[in-house]
Amino acid sequence: MKKHLVVALAYDRLCTFEFGCVVELFALERPELGVDWYDFQVCAVEPGPIRAAGGITVQAPYRPELLALADTIVIPGWRDADEAPPPALLEALRAAHARGARLCSICSGVFVLAAAGVLDGLRATTHWRYTERLARRHPRVMVQADDLYVDQGQVITSAGSAAGIDMLLHLVRRDYGARVGNLVAQRLVVAPHREGGQAQFLPRPMAHDEQGRLARLLDWLRANPALPHTVKSMAERAAMSARTLQRQFQDATGMGPVEWLTRERIAIAKDLLESPDIPLAQVAERAGFGSEESLRHHFRRLAATSPGAYRRQFAAQC
Repeated sequence: MKKHLVVALAYDRLCTFEFGCVVELFALERPELGVDWYDFQVCAVEPGPIRAAGGITVQAPYRPELLALADTIVIPGWRDADEAPPPALLEALRAAHARGARLCSICSGVFVLAAAGVLDGLRATTHWRYTERLARRHPRVMVQADDLYVDQGQVITSAGSAAGIDMLLHLVRRDYGARVGNLVAQRLVVAPHREGGQAQFLPRPMAHDEQGRLARLLDWLRANPALPHTVKSMAERAAMSARTLQRQFQDATGMGPVEWLTRERIAIAKDLLESPDIPLAQVAERAGFGSEESLRHHFRRLAATSPGAYRRQFAAQC
């Protein structure tokens, strides 16, 4: 079978960090994973030398035909949010989108996708510095100002720099499942899973003691998902009032404690489902859902598929 081809765009005044993240995720060989890993190519969007941030010069082939072959195209930022992308690039992206290729952007790369028209009527995000400009310039795009990344199926956008890593790991999980995604995150020495709906930044800095108590609570909840948890019990564990706990969860993660915990439990369930020998009832119990019915309900809501379909897709790859 043809390998999944990921193509990263390169351009003059390239965003070095974002480009490096894409290379790190997709270009390295990963035989330890035991899966058929991606093919990776770089496509310059224009001829000539490519100068990257930090005084680096990048040599990349100017091969527009690569975009016609790509399964996933990643735009690692754009050199200037106020500069119109080349018409030939926009046309190539429209053609790729029409044939079903997956289009992804990091930070200001969203302006390229918006200019191509592939974000019209969809939710999207970008770095918080650019959200107002994006909404003003492209009113047909539903801008999610606070999200780390937004997955709309065929088009995925992320906020600034480090949020791009979260988005790229999310793509790996979509393609290969939670086990492989966690192994790649471990190799990168980053957190294995951050939900796209988490806040980009704290609207109000928490006191050091508050940060410590919340961090310890999150670690404890991740280690004990099967216990019965309520807002009251979580607040007591963190030695906070329920109101303070709700506010701090919202500030730190962009969601309330119950929704955060449910999403963590779904991540645990995905990992368990990739082992074909664990009965579904046991998956539900170990992930903290209590019943198969509850697991199915939340899995469909958050993963847009059933536990059985997820297992059929990913258990065979393990």
